[in-house]
Amino acid sequence: MAKKTIADVDVKGKRVLMRVDFNVPLHDGKITDDRRIRMALESIRSVIDRGGRLILASHLGRPSGAGPEPEFSLKPAAERLGEILGQPVQFASDCVGEPVKALALGLKDGQVLMLENVRFHKAEKTGDAKFAQQMADMADIYCNDAFGTAHRDDASMVAVPRAMGAKPKVVGFLMQKEIQYLKETIEKPRHPFVAVLGGAKVSDKLLAIRSMLDRVDLLLIGGAMAYTFMLAEGKAVGKSRIEPDRVADAKKILAEIGHYKARILLPVDHVCGQAFAANTATRIVEETIPEGWMGLDIGPRTVFKYGEELAKAKTIIWNGPMGAFEVQPFDVGTKEVALAIVRATLVGGATSIIGGGDSAAAIEQFGLAGSVSHVSTGGGASLEMLEGKKFNSVELLDEK
Repeated sequence: MAKKTIADVDVKGKRVLMRVDFNVPLHDGKITDDRRIRMALESIRSVIDRGGRLILASHLGRPSGAGPEPEFSLKPAAERLGEILGQPVQFASDCVGEPVKALALGLKDGQVLMLENVRFHKAEKTGDAKFAQQMADMADIYCNDAFGTAHRDDASMVAVPRAMGAKPKVVGFLMQKEIQYLKETIEKPRHPFVAVLGGAKVSDKLLAIRSMLDRVDLLLIGGAMAYTFMLAEGKAVGKSRIEPDRVADAKKILAEIGHYKARILLPVDHVCGQAFAANTATRIVEETIPEGWMGLDIGPRTVFKYGEELAKAKTIIWNGPMGAFEVQPFDVGTKEVALAIVRATLVGGATSIIGGGDSAAAIEQFGLAGSVSHVSTGGGASLEMLEGKKFNSVELLDEK
């Protein structure tokens, strides 16, 4: 069933508590990338343009939960939002308490209040009901637009909507879009359906791999996790990054692959370095990696092979880079795969979903985010959705 959205409720004169994901990167107290703020603008404007009184709640970083930590304050996010909206955004020095409630109750139509980091309280991570009730008491309507934390059972994600009782509980437009692309596209894909999985650890992707073996037609493996699979095949990997405790899992997946509809392709060549550094000596090697060298990117033959498969795809999910894309020259494989996905989208008409995290960072870095169907805002959340998990934070919201 589809969830009600913020557009389905009358917000005029009502206080709307909106959980957003303003977990933006900061350097010396300045925001270096405001994409997450901008992604929430459609929902924010929907409330204030219709005369709602908006209260924004978010986390930022990983504070200890023992009280305010200035380096994790959301004040810079409130200031940036005010600049974008062209109107003042009030800022509360906490997210609960009588002074905060007074600010919330004092809001007028079209005004915005940003609460301080919810993770300054341990109660947020423990899902504390009393803490959640204090937040719920400030609002007439609850809206969840924070897909990046949708897989968490934090208080502001789960306990607050529970505490709202019969009051409206809806999704924002960003959350709606994420659910539509990730859940619905995966459940009803057009074929061929290709998943591109990379990144450092097999352990991070193991459940996703198992879940997708019966859904996709092809799994393309890259990144450091490929070397654990290579080791499982009995191939030398030099000093490449591996997970020794996951070799047995990789071996089992490769042994059982014939029982599933999916095929798995592993890299057939590698760009290797002697160290994880920009100025290290490099070489391209076929199949196995010699001693003293580490695999840091997929090689040109693999790029070509993966590109051929992506050109035939009608649905593509990508989660995890093909190599150490942060360091040149080990960014080439990830960029070429990104370009192949773009071509499949624009030329072949494929639906392409970039699953947040490093994949989203990479496609943004390459300037290609506007040329794919959807770039998710949640790395961990999108991965868990690929695993087929249900999110309590979404299940609790009102059905249409």
